[in-house]
Order: sequence, then structure tokens, then C-alpha cells
Amino acid sequence: MGGMITSNQNPKIKLVRALLGRAKERREAGAFVVEGVRLFEEVVKSNWKIQFVLFDETLSERGKSHAEGLRSKGVEVEEVSPSVMKSLSETEAPQGVVAVVKFTDLPIPESPNFVLVPDQIRDPGNLGTLLRSAAAAGVQAVLIPPETTDAFAPKVVRSGMGAHFRLPICVMSWEEIGRVVKLEGLKVLIADMDGQSCWETDLRQPVALIIGSEADGASESALGLANEKISIPMAGEVESLNAGVAGSVLMFEVVRQRLAVSG
Repeated sequence: MGGMITSNQNPKIKLVRALLGRAKERREAGAFVVEGVRLFEEVVKSNWKIQFVLFDETLSERGKSHAEGLRSKGVEVEEVSPSVMKSLSETEAPQGVVAVVKFTDLPIPESPNFVLVPDQIRDPGNLGTLLRSAAAAGVQAVLIPPETTDAFAPKVVRSGMGAHFRLPICVMSWEEIGRVVKLEGLKVLIADMDGQSCWETDLRQPVALIIGSEADGASESALGLANEKISIPMAGEVESLNAGVAGSVLMFEVVRQRLAVSG
């Protein structure tokens, strides 16, 4: 083992800070940061390429054994002082480990029949929730249009709870998204208050589901691509659900309808 990193000027520390900060830095480096034990375990399980790992003395035994396992495979694993770790962490209580992970392009499967398009979702927590639900609902690809926040921002990765390692997440222009849905024969449904109830919409056919942000609704591009609007029936005076919740409800309605058919 080398010595402990105690300086904030260390190149690895500077890189982590840059990757936590800006989407542009993540794109240029082709890498992003994973924080905390649970996500660290997810990335180890996933076989994504880890550039290096930094940990401090607070890391749990389980976390340490994962780190040792990686070191034995030739990954750089270095200890940092708790104060350096604290200066890196986005969260109030750092969990003693950060890993820099290389982007891996997960391919969109052949003839997908369930695709999610999060449109103008700017809140990282909402986008993370949508990705987490998408992974749980068996969505085969998430297509990220231009106005949506970066899917590999620290907060999105944290709230995605490992979804990023299981789900093809593809950044695309609206033109490219249009080509995918046409090529695959997907019906494009957009979540909208004025739409047909999702309970009365046939979701067993191959679908691309567009979820717009609560604040702005869907973009012109999204509306131009949509074949149909669908809504979630709600009681009384409720105006709307947040995008993360609305998208999750709709994705699991797709699951429910498809299970009912095959069951």
C-alpha cells in the first residue's frame, strides 16, 4: 500500500471534484463518480470498469473487502484522510468511499417494446427516481433528450440506486429519438393531465413513454412525436403528481397490463 492521500491538491482528488461538478467534465473524461457503500457494491457487481477507488478509515468492513477484491484485480485503491473525503462528498455523512467509474455503453436490446423518455426533467432526484423505477419495471432503454439534466450527475446516480448499471441510458437528439421509435414501431405516449386514462389505454403494445416535467409540461418536440396523451386518474382537487411518481405509476401500469395478459 502507498501512503495516505492528505492533500486536496492531489490529481485524483482534483479529478473527483471536477467529475462531481460538471457534466462537461464527465463527458470529456468519459467517467463519473459513485459515492457510498451501497452504490460501490452495485458497481463492483456490475463489472463496469472502475478507474480508481478512494476510501477512508470510516469505510465498513464489507466495503473494505470489496476494495481489497478490486485491488487484487489490479484496480488502484488508495486511502485518503477523513478530511479529504469530507471535502469531496456531496452528502452530509460521507460513507467512506468514492469510485471513479468509466462510462459503459449498454446497448439497446433488439426490438425493444418498452422505452422511457424523461423530457425536460431538470430535478436530479426526480430523474434518479425515474431511472430506479424504470430498472424495476423492466424498461429496456431510457432515451435522454437535450433539455433533461445529466443522468450521471452525483445526485441522479445516488437516487438511481444502481439503476445506471443495469439500464441502457442513451443521450439523444429528438431527431434520433424519432428515428428509434419509428424503426422499432413504438407507439409514443405522453403523460398529460388531459390525456386518456392510463387504465383505459392499451399498454400491451410496444410503447415509448414520455414523462415531462411538472413545471414545464412536455416540450414542443415531445408533443410533435407523441401519438397519444395518457393521464393518471386522480381524486378530487389534486393538480398533479411529481414527475418521478407519475412516471413510476405509469411504468407499473404497463407492467400490470402485460402481466395480466401473460398470466
